[in-house]
Amino acid sequence: MRIAYLILLLALLTWKGYRTWQRGRTAWLHDREQCRSLEEYLLGNGATRREALRPFLRHALQRAFTPLLRQWKLWLAVAMLGLLVWTVSGCTQKKQQEPVQTPWGEIADTIPTDDDFDLDDIQRNGELIALTLTGPETYYDYHGRHLGAQYLLCQRFADKLGVGLRMEVCRDSAEMLRRLGDGEADLICYPMSKKGSGWMVGADKEDLQHELDKWYKPSMLADVKKEEEFLLSNKAVRRRVFSPMLNRAGGVISHYDSYLQRYAQTIRWDWRLLAAQCYQESTFDPQARSWAGACGLMQIMPGTADHLGLARSDIFDPEKNIAAAVRYIAELETAFSDIHVRSERTKFVLAAYNGGSFHIRDAMALAQKNGRNATLWRDVEPYVLGLARPEFYNDPVVKNGYMRGSETVDYVRRIHERWDGYRGVRTPRVSSSSVNGIPQKAKHERKQKYQITE
Repeated sequence: MRIAYLILLLALLTWKGYRTWQRGRTAWLHDREQCRSLEEYLLGNGATRREALRPFLRHALQRAFTPLLRQWKLWLAVAMLGLLVWTVSGCTQKKQQEPVQTPWGEIADTIPTDDDFDLDDIQRNGELIALTLTGPETYYDYHGRHLGAQYLLCQRFADKLGVGLRMEVCRDSAEMLRRLGDGEADLICYPMSKKGSGWMVGADKEDLQHELDKWYKPSMLADVKKEEEFLLSNKAVRRRVFSPMLNRAGGVISHYDSYLQRYAQTIRWDWRLLAAQCYQESTFDPQARSWAGACGLMQIMPGTADHLGLARSDIFDPEKNIAAAVRYIAELETAFSDIHVRSERTKFVLAAYNGGSFHIRDAMALAQKNGRNATLWRDVEPYVLGLARPEFYNDPVVKNGYMRGSETVDYVRRIHERWDGYRGVRTPRVSSSSVNGIPQKAKHERKQKYQITE
């Protein structure tokens, strides 16, 4: 390493010196005609040729080498820099030979720097890096949680090793093979063959390959598929089922109508639309909790609650949950402000609330690519559904991969159908007679016709 630095420094000095001398030589050539005239003058006045050439040579040396001498500060700085690099490289090499204590308290002779990064190193580092492709059987995002049979299986393997799992999505199998060969990952979590798990482990990781072969059982894949199927079913959501309307005759949709009416005004939504969404999310159960961690009336994820400024201790509070959800809806309204027709924008906002704005943007890009109107829900809806198929989620315009689009399309449809049913409900005035969101009976009896009062 030191030799390389020395060669680089010498090359820099030589190049810089040559460039400086060349500039001086160019200036001398420019003045050469004047020097020849001086030579002819001296010879004509009886001077010898040596005496005539002396001013010429003195002028040439000054022109060529004076710039070099004037830049002595630069040469000194370059020399000092080279000495510093020489010293640091020597200290680094010495340090790599000294014993190093890892953060886990173990003593190692050196920190591994070569490509031989096998099972022991992975466990010491605390992370397994896997490559995969997006897809329903491999890996995808679902309401902020990662799913896919191959992912769930790889997560079990990482748990067995006692390490965390970092899953990185590639565009195609060629990219996976290249990155694995370059040592950027430990294995490919994708069925590359029919042998065993079908995964491919780095060529230099014999211990990891042995551990995987010993751990994997053919029945494991069926087990994780059952687990995923349960998580995606309604059984994984703990909630009590309420009637879509609490009192149709009395015009009461839920116990929380006053909250819905109050906060819907801030985003200029019909409160009955917000009520229809609330029922779709939790069936008006303030204690509802999904397997993915969504909580409360509007099924807010803890991470989203943090972003919205809702304390996790208040996430099941009906009013605070609704207020936070409305703030999130306002953000989505802004995110889709390029959709100018309000009724259309509402559908996109609902879809983004359920499936994620990034997936909806992918569907809009597909619609635009295929000559459809990306601001009309009826034109984008087929591509939301299409994101469940490889020819769509592998399209170059799609940035976020696979999506269970059928759920999102059904979500938007059901809310609008329920909203249509709620529109027959008269909107009462929001007053102080509503306590804790629960409508109260009138405190005064209705006067009878022709009743005489004193």
